[in-house]
Amino acid sequence: MKKTSTIIIIVVIAVLAIWAVTGYNGLVSMDEKVSNQWANVETQYQRRADLIPNLVNTVKGYAAHEQETLEGVIEARSKATQIKVDPADLTPEKLAEYQAAQGQLASALGKLLAITENYPDLKANQNFLELQAQLEGTENRINVARKNFNDEANKYNTAIRRFPRNILAGLFGFEKRAYFEAQAGAETAPTVEF
Repeated sequence: MKKTSTIIIIVVIAVLAIWAVTGYNGLVSMDEKVSNQWANVETQYQRRADLIPNLVNTVKGYAAHEQETLEGVIEARSKATQIKVDPADLTPEKLAEYQAAQGQLASALGKLLAITENYPDLKANQNFLELQAQLEGTENRINVARKNFNDEANKYNTAIRRFPRNILAGLFGFEKRAYFEAQAGAETAPTVEF
Protein backbone atom coordinates (compact mmCIF):
# COMPACT_ATOMS: atom_id res chain seq x y z
CA MET A 1 0.00 0.00 0.00
CA LYS A 2 2.81 2.40 0.91
CA LYS A 3 4.62 1.56 -2.33
CA THR A 4 1.47 2.28 -4.40
CA SER A 5 0.98 5.66 -2.66
CA THR A 6 4.59 6.58 -3.37
CA ILE A 7 4.20 5.67 -7.06
CA ILE A 8 0.99 7.72 -7.31
CA ILE A 9 2.68 10.72 -5.70
CA ILE A 10 5.68 10.41 -8.06
CA VAL A 11 3.38 10.16 -11.10
CA VAL A 12 1.37 13.23 -9.99
CA ILE A 13 4.59 15.21 -9.40
CA ALA A 14 5.93 14.11 -12.80
CA VAL A 15 2.69 15.12 -14.55
CA LEU A 16 2.72 18.52 -12.80
CA ALA A 17 6.39 19.04 -13.71
CA ILE A 18 5.76 18.17 -17.36
CA TRP A 19 2.74 20.50 -17.42
CA ALA A 20 4.77 23.32 -15.84
CA VAL A 21 7.69 22.92 -18.24
CA THR A 22 5.53 22.73 -21.38
CA GLY A 23 3.31 25.57 -20.17
CA TYR A 24 6.31 27.78 -19.38
CA ASN A 25 7.98 26.99 -22.70
CA GLY A 26 4.73 27.75 -24.52
CA LEU A 27 4.49 31.16 -22.83
CA VAL A 28 8.13 31.91 -23.68
CA SER A 29 7.46 31.04 -27.34
CA MET A 30 4.40 33.29 -27.43
CA ASP A 31 6.31 36.12 -25.74
CA GLU A 32 9.07 35.80 -28.34
CA LYS A 33 6.51 35.91 -31.17
CA VAL A 34 5.16 39.19 -29.79
CA SER A 35 8.72 40.58 -29.60
CA ASN A 36 9.40 39.42 -33.15
CA GLN A 37 6.26 41.11 -34.43
CA TRP A 38 7.29 44.29 -32.61
CA ALA A 39 10.64 44.13 -34.41
CA ASN A 40 8.74 43.85 -37.71
CA VAL A 41 6.74 46.97 -36.83
CA GLU A 42 9.93 48.88 -36.04
CA THR A 43 11.51 47.68 -39.29
CA GLN A 44 8.66 49.11 -41.33
CA TYR A 45 8.76 52.42 -39.48
CA GLN A 46 12.52 52.52 -40.09
CA ARG A 47 11.94 51.86 -43.79
CA ARG A 48 9.62 54.87 -43.87
CA ALA A 49 12.16 57.00 -42.01
CA ASP A 50 14.85 55.96 -44.50
CA LEU A 51 12.70 56.98 -47.48
CA ILE A 52 11.92 60.44 -46.12
CA PRO A 53 15.29 62.17 -46.76
CA ASN A 54 15.14 61.12 -50.42
CA LEU A 55 11.56 62.36 -50.72
CA VAL A 56 12.39 65.67 -49.01
CA ASN A 57 15.43 66.22 -51.24
CA THR A 58 13.40 65.53 -54.38
CA VAL A 59 10.69 67.98 -53.31
CA LYS A 60 13.27 70.53 -52.14
CA GLY A 61 14.48 71.06 -55.69
CA TYR A 62 10.99 72.02 -56.87
CA ALA A 63 9.51 73.68 -53.81
CA ALA A 64 12.37 75.54 -52.17
CA HIS A 65 10.03 78.19 -50.73
CA GLU A 66 8.08 75.48 -48.84
CA GLN A 67 10.91 75.41 -46.30
CA GLU A 68 8.59 75.32 -43.26
CA THR A 69 6.88 72.15 -44.47
CA LEU A 70 10.20 70.51 -45.36
CA GLU A 71 11.68 71.37 -41.96
CA GLY A 72 8.54 70.03 -40.26
CA VAL A 73 8.98 66.68 -41.97
CA ILE A 74 12.67 66.52 -41.05
CA GLU A 75 11.92 67.44 -37.43
CA ALA A 76 9.08 64.92 -37.14
CA ARG A 77 11.32 62.20 -38.63
CA SER A 78 14.04 63.03 -36.11
CA LYS A 79 11.62 62.80 -33.17
CA ALA A 80 10.08 59.58 -34.46
CA THR A 81 13.43 57.84 -34.89
CA GLN A 82 14.68 58.91 -31.44
CA ILE A 83 11.95 57.07 -29.56
CA LYS A 84 12.94 53.47 -28.91
CA VAL A 85 10.71 50.99 -27.13
CA ASP A 86 12.01 47.78 -25.59
CA PRO A 87 9.65 44.96 -26.61
CA ALA A 88 10.05 43.38 -23.16
CA ASP A 89 8.75 46.58 -21.54
CA LEU A 90 6.01 47.55 -23.98
CA THR A 91 3.64 49.42 -21.69
CA PRO A 92 0.54 51.18 -23.00
CA GLU A 93 2.14 54.54 -22.12
CA LYS A 94 5.35 53.84 -24.04
CA LEU A 95 3.42 52.49 -27.00
CA ALA A 96 1.20 55.60 -26.98
CA GLU A 97 4.29 57.84 -26.97
CA TYR A 98 5.77 55.88 -29.87
CA GLN A 99 2.48 56.04 -31.77
CA ALA A 100 2.19 59.80 -31.17
CA ALA A 101 5.64 60.43 -32.64
CA GLN A 102 4.87 58.24 -35.65
CA GLY A 103 1.52 60.01 -36.04
CA GLN A 104 3.23 63.40 -36.12
CA LEU A 105 5.53 62.10 -38.83
CA ALA A 106 2.60 60.77 -40.85
CA SER A 107 0.87 64.16 -40.52
CA ALA A 108 4.00 66.02 -41.67
CA LEU A 109 4.34 63.66 -44.63
CA GLY A 110 0.70 64.29 -45.52
CA LYS A 111 1.40 68.04 -45.63
CA LEU A 112 4.47 67.43 -47.79
CA LEU A 113 2.52 65.34 -50.26
CA ALA A 114 -0.28 67.91 -50.29
CA ILE A 115 2.01 70.77 -51.34
CA THR A 116 3.18 68.73 -54.32
CA GLU A 117 -0.22 69.37 -55.90
CA ASN A 118 1.00 72.92 -56.57
CA TYR A 119 3.97 71.68 -58.62
CA PRO A 120 2.98 69.91 -61.84
CA ASP A 121 6.63 69.33 -62.80
CA LEU A 122 7.26 67.61 -59.47
CA LYS A 123 4.20 65.40 -59.85
CA ALA A 124 5.62 64.25 -63.19
CA ASN A 125 9.15 63.65 -61.83
CA GLN A 126 9.96 59.93 -62.02
CA ASN A 127 12.03 59.95 -58.80
CA PHE A 128 9.22 61.61 -56.91
CA LEU A 129 6.62 59.21 -58.28
CA GLU A 130 8.77 56.23 -57.35
CA LEU A 131 9.44 57.55 -53.85
CA GLN A 132 5.75 58.30 -53.37
CA ALA A 133 4.84 54.75 -54.45
CA GLN A 134 7.46 53.30 -52.07
CA LEU A 135 6.13 55.43 -49.25
CA GLU A 136 2.55 54.31 -49.91
CA GLY A 137 3.72 50.69 -49.98
CA THR A 138 5.57 51.21 -46.72
CA GLU A 139 2.45 52.67 -45.08
CA ASN A 140 0.60 49.50 -46.10
CA ARG A 141 3.41 47.37 -44.68
CA ILE A 142 3.24 49.32 -41.43
CA ASN A 143 -0.49 48.63 -41.18
CA VAL A 144 0.07 44.90 -41.79
CA ALA A 145 2.93 44.76 -39.27
CA ARG A 146 0.82 46.54 -36.65
CA LYS A 147 -2.09 44.15 -37.25
CA ASN A 148 0.23 41.13 -36.97
CA PHE A 149 1.69 42.54 -33.74
CA ASN A 150 -1.79 43.04 -32.28
CA ASP A 151 -2.78 39.49 -33.29
CA GLU A 152 0.25 37.97 -31.54
CA ALA A 153 -0.17 40.22 -28.50
CA ASN A 154 -3.81 39.11 -28.31
CA LYS A 155 -2.85 35.41 -28.39
CA TYR A 156 -0.22 35.97 -25.73
CA ASN A 157 -2.46 38.12 -23.49
CA THR A 158 -5.24 35.54 -23.75
CA ALA A 159 -2.87 32.70 -22.88
CA ILE A 160 -1.48 34.37 -19.75
CA ARG A 161 -4.98 35.16 -18.48
CA ARG A 162 -6.52 31.69 -18.99
CA PHE A 163 -6.55 29.11 -16.24
CA PRO A 164 -4.28 27.23 -15.48
CA ARG A 165 -1.57 29.06 -17.45
CA ASN A 166 -2.34 32.22 -15.49
CA ILE A 167 -0.75 30.48 -12.50
CA LEU A 168 2.49 29.96 -14.42
CA ALA A 169 2.33 33.47 -15.85
CA GLY A 170 2.00 34.91 -12.37
CA LEU A 171 4.79 32.73 -10.97
CA PHE A 172 7.25 33.61 -13.73
CA GLY A 173 6.35 37.27 -14.27
CA PHE A 174 4.72 37.12 -17.70
CA GLU A 175 2.85 40.40 -18.09
CA LYS A 176 0.20 41.63 -20.49
CA ARG A 177 1.43 43.35 -23.66
CA ALA A 178 -0.01 46.61 -24.97
CA TYR A 179 -1.81 46.91 -28.30
CA PHE A 180 -1.58 49.45 -31.08
CA GLU A 181 -4.76 51.48 -30.93
CA ALA A 182 -6.29 54.10 -33.17
CA GLN A 183 -5.05 57.58 -32.43
CA ALA A 184 -7.33 60.11 -30.82
CA GLY A 185 -9.61 61.66 -33.41
CA ALA A 186 -9.23 58.77 -35.86
CA GLU A 187 -12.93 58.02 -35.57
CA THR A 188 -13.74 61.38 -37.20
CA ALA A 189 -13.44 61.47 -40.97
CA PRO A 190 -11.34 64.36 -42.29
CA THR A 191 -13.12 67.19 -44.05
CA VAL A 192 -12.26 67.49 -47.72
CA GLU A 193 -12.89 70.83 -49.39
CA PHE A 194 -12.45 71.76 -53.02
